[in-house]
Amino acid sequence: MKIFAITTMLLVSVCAFAQAPQLDEKAEKEFREKIEQSVEDMERSYDLEDWQTFYVDSILTYNSIHRRDELLELQASKVTVNDAYQRVDDKWMEATYQAFHKILDEKQWNKYLKSGAAKDKKSRDKRAEKRNQ
Repeated sequence: MKIFAITTMLLVSVCAFAQAPQLDEKAEKEFREKIEQSVEDMERSYDLEDWQTFYVDSILTYNSIHRRDELLELQASKVTVNDAYQRVDDKWMEATYQAFHKILDEKQWNKYLKSGAAKDKKSRDKRAEKRNQ
């Protein structure tokens, strides 16, 4: 299974959570379990060192929580413009991408890019360029 697909599923699940302004305990537990599963999958797929696993866990936890909170805030404000949600998503996906680049070695990074990260980076860059025009 490709790690990028798992990361994407994690982030898509956050969007589903964004449909309810407050998360119940079950949803919060599921959210945390998906982060843990993503970390475990990355650890196996990229043969991470212990220190890298720690950073991957920290990065995914921090970025996922902040992304979720911003999406919930948009929803609570009754924002209906899809571009606003896409900007939040792009912001946190880019932060994750940049953070992973700092901790993965060259072999791991290339594998990460091949798993779909490069394609998503290109899509984010195109959307950012389009917004800035």
